[in-house]
Amino acid sequence: MSRIGNAPISMPDGVSIDISNSNLVTVKGPKGELTQQVDPDLKVGFEDGVISVSRPTEQKRHKAMHGLYRSLIANMVTGVSTGFMKELELIGVGYRVNNTGQLLELTVGYSHPIYFAIPPEVKLETKMEKGSPPQIILTSHDNQLLGHIASKIRSFRKPEPYKGKGIKYKDEIIRRKAGKTAG
Repeated sequence: MSRIGNAPISMPDGVSIDISNSNLVTVKGPKGELTQQVDPDLKVGFEDGVISVSRPTEQKRHKAMHGLYRSLIANMVTGVSTGFMKELELIGVGYRVNNTGQLLELTVGYSHPIYFAIPPEVKLETKMEKGSPPQIILTSHDNQLLGHIASKIRSFRKPEPYKGKGIKYKDEIIRRKAGKTAG
């Protein structure tokens, strides 16, 4: 029994869904519009303001797809109604962040600044306040794209385990290691 796949998805106000015969699910809301092609074996239904996903058999592949597509559709509904947000922090001496429109400029200890173009679907905001580490705030209605962009930014300088320097998610806890001991 798939607990995630069997959970119904309730539709908030102002959100509409369209399910075509080829299992193309389109969700429209105040924040935008998202589409997702669902596996042809699965059946997506919508009645009385509740979306449900059902599978034909108990095969391992069908069970896996059942939970996956239910989660993807639930993320689409949440995204077009409320949206998603990721916050990143730059920890390190001299680390700076700046943006010009959708172009992100990072200074993270290399001999050159890193320039990264953010897609228009993702809103970018940077904060440089005295007494707190520089922050990058990303918001979007597409959770997959948002996670991919945040992961790419983090990959420019991953946090290291000894001093914790690098780009990290705001709520991320870095496992620290002990350094060398004097003998």
